[in-house]
Amino acid sequence: MTSINTWKRFEHYLCHCPAIGLWLDVSRMNFDDEYLARMEPAIQGTLIAMQNLEAGGIANPDEGRMVGHYWLRDASLAPQEELRQAIEENITAIKDFATTIHTGTISGPANQPFKKLLIIGIGGSALGPQFVADALGSSNDRMIPFFLDNTDPDGMDRVFSQIGGLSDCLVVVISKSGSTKETRNGMLEAQAAWSKAGLVFSRHAVAITGKGSQLDKLACSEGWIARFPMWDWVGGRTSVTSAVGLLPAALQGLDIRGLLAGARQCDALTRQTMTTRNPAALMALMWYYATGGCGSKDMVMLPYKDRLLLFSRYLQQLIMESIGKQFDLEGKKVNQGLTVYGNKGSTDQHAYVQQLREGVHNFFVTFIEVLQDRAEASLEVEPGVTSGDFLFGFLYGTRQALSEQGRDSMTITVERLDAHTIGALIALFERTVGLYASLININAYHQPGVEAGKRAAGDVIELQRKVQTLLKENPGMTSPEEIASAIGSPDQVETVYALLRRINAK
Repeated sequence: MTSINTWKRFEHYLCHCPAIGLWLDVSRMNFDDEYLARMEPAIQGTLIAMQNLEAGGIANPDEGRMVGHYWLRDASLAPQEELRQAIEENITAIKDFATTIHTGTISGPANQPFKKLLIIGIGGSALGPQFVADALGSSNDRMIPFFLDNTDPDGMDRVFSQIGGLSDCLVVVISKSGSTKETRNGMLEAQAAWSKAGLVFSRHAVAITGKGSQLDKLACSEGWIARFPMWDWVGGRTSVTSAVGLLPAALQGLDIRGLLAGARQCDALTRQTMTTRNPAALMALMWYYATGGCGSKDMVMLPYKDRLLLFSRYLQQLIMESIGKQFDLEGKKVNQGLTVYGNKGSTDQHAYVQQLREGVHNFFVTFIEVLQDRAEASLEVEPGVTSGDFLFGFLYGTRQALSEQGRDSMTITVERLDAHTIGALIALFERTVGLYASLININAYHQPGVEAGKRAAGDVIELQRKVQTLLKENPGMTSPEEIASAIGSPDQVETVYALLRRINAK
């Protein structure tokens, strides 16, 4: 494609959104000139479905639930007055609570102000807060955040060693059901660490959970400092603009009003019915084009900004848990999905861009460009050239190199990285996921595969209990086949072998 043709295509397909300081360029996706027209009836249908979702329709039919994460940044959209009031009151409560912590009104032992923050969660209860903390954090933060986001004992020890003294550390435990094992384990490990340090855990603890959950009851009975709600109409992977993301961000000292405003303005923009002016609709159509609507290619995220390093991890859950489904809404087996991976530019120049340009063509790329390098003037590393100029050069050079090989890419450009922009990016991808799910006729808001994995893990733990009990009574037994048969699980010999190996290694 000649430079003249690429410029004309760029002019024709560029979607500029001044309200949120964002450009979406899909001109390097190799769809034909009639593609958007052919897909217009389908994309308009998804916009109608999204209107119904936002109005309070049952958008998660498997669980009979509304889907209301869009209401979190614009409570006026909520279908009932009590929901509107609850959302607004929750935001005010979060701001007020953060103020009491920052001013020392609520403090640790001997009136020592809380300066550190430990967030305990898993999946969306950790990935969203982690992404926001890393993207917007600075040396001037009111509190330093740490995360327990796995049930790995060594990983938890590592975090506790990084925290150091615990007397000035506030703990936020996040679990909607209150029974999520990874989060429960992290909480129990934290309780033990606080007790070992001679501290009363409840005087450091805050819960974000569903009303009446196991965690809610525990926090109430033990007199934790505070409790904040998680609602059943907000999924974990879309909870970052709820208390899940807002409370840690507010405690860190980040601009949660700006985050909400950016998300709210992007939501308004992506309700636009003119497809070429709606960046979420355009992105959904690009995903459909690139993958044939069946996940045939992966999406490689290449943000050219260190602060967006965790964005691809955040998007992995948002997109893959939402889109990866065995059945469509009619019960037809479809095995849908959209694989997401990525790191950051220009690190990726020295990692896998070689394969992207010359290797197997099983992907499309989403570049993210940030126009502002830093708040102050940059050093010239060569006459008239800064480090940021090189970053720009690597981005557009890679984009061109991929285009020359017929490799699809689109580019999101934002003016700067601040709370408003992060909110807008989160909302943009949330909306794109919803629209794409409608295009391929799946339920984006349940996760039966995750639940199946949890049940299977529970089965393994139960098998371990049986093996341990048997070995206490019969210490001489060593054969996996014999043990599996003795506990009534002859079809679980391989798992029994793995358990024996683990038991011997402890």
